This record gives sequence, structure tokens and C-alpha cells, in this order.
Amino acid sequence: MNTLDAHRVLEAALLCAQEPLSLRDMSALFEAALSPDQIRGLLQGIQLDWADRGLELVALASGWRFQSRAALRPWLDRLHPQKPPRYSRAVLETLAIIAYRQPVTRGDMEDIRGVSIHAGILKQLEDRGWVEVVGHRETVGRPALYATTRQFLDDLGLAALDRLPTLHSATAQEPLLPLFPQLAELDSAATATDCADSSAPAFNGLRT
Repeated sequence: MNTLDAHRVLEAALLCAQEPLSLRDMSALFEAALSPDQIRGLLQGIQLDWADRGLELVALASGWRFQSRAALRPWLDRLHPQKPPRYSRAVLETLAIIAYRQPVTRGDMEDIRGVSIHAGILKQLEDRGWVEVVGHRETVGRPALYATTRQFLDDLGLAALDRLPTLHSATAQEPLLPLFPQLAELDSAATATDCADSSAPAFNGLRT
């Protein structure tokens, strides 16, 4: 297969995919005939091809996907004007603590927030796929350790935790972690930008 054909195959697969594609997924398209570096080169070419269009190809924690550009969100939101439920301050603060201090126990979170954390808050974050139990601390009671998931990074449009906004002011005198702006709009951001969002109408696998 020549480079042009490989480029077209990869572009079509990314546009039609329901989930981000990993390098392993993309390698399977070509039965391992292309190396990871060759695939990365094709991805860069696709990014350049779409540089001036309404969609962009981005690298996320779980792979690569096409998504609409953030600047277009006000227009795309008109297709689905009904917004998803907003998360409470307690939920967002708990999520922020986990994101910046992971892995943490429920007790750690309560020490930082200065108040108790209802089990329902953690269950809500787990059900949404943003946090998970990654182990247990070897101490009395072996409390569960919580961390964020790849889905959390995907919904924020980030490839890795080190891409989170820098946190400047989490101190003992200021126990509540400041919320970075993206968290307050996590659900709406994911819905507006993910071309594979299941709530949007599809056309040959491409969603807007």
C-alpha cells in the first residue's frame, strides 16, 4: 500500500470510529505493515490537512480522534440546546482533589476539603467513568485509593495528567482546591466536541 492509500484508510477509520483509536488499533488496520513512527507521520499529515477546517485531529489519553473545534461550540450547541445536569460544587471539588493529588483516599479528600464526603459523590464520579479505585493503602482498614481514568482525560481533551492546568494555591490555609474552568463544563465540552458522541445524529459514523 502506498502512502496516499494509507493516509486515506487511516483518515476514514478515524472519522468513522466510535471511540479514540490507539496506535495498536491503527496498526491493525495495516496488519502491522506500518511501524508506529510511520503511523505517527500519517497522523501529522492528517492534522495538517484538517488545519483550516471545523474538525481537528487530537491525541487523547486513550488514542486519537476527530473532534469539533472549541470555537465552534456556540453554534453546535444549538443542535442540542438541552444542557446536561450540572454537577454540584462538592462533586467538582472532589474530582479536582483526585485529579491533582491522586492516588488519594476518601480520608485524604476530607482532610483537604475540611468536610466529610458522602459516598454518593464518589459513586457519581465512578458511574460517570471519571474516577476508579486503583488500590488500597496499607494502613488500618486498608482504605481505597482513588485516581482519575483515561475517560476523564478524554472528556477534558487531554493526552496526559501533566497537561492539567498548573495548580498554584492548594495550601493548608486554603483547603478547597480551586476548580479549573474545564471541570465546570466537562459534560457539555465532551458532548460538543466529540465527533463520536452517541447523543448526536450520525452520518456514516461521523458525528457532530
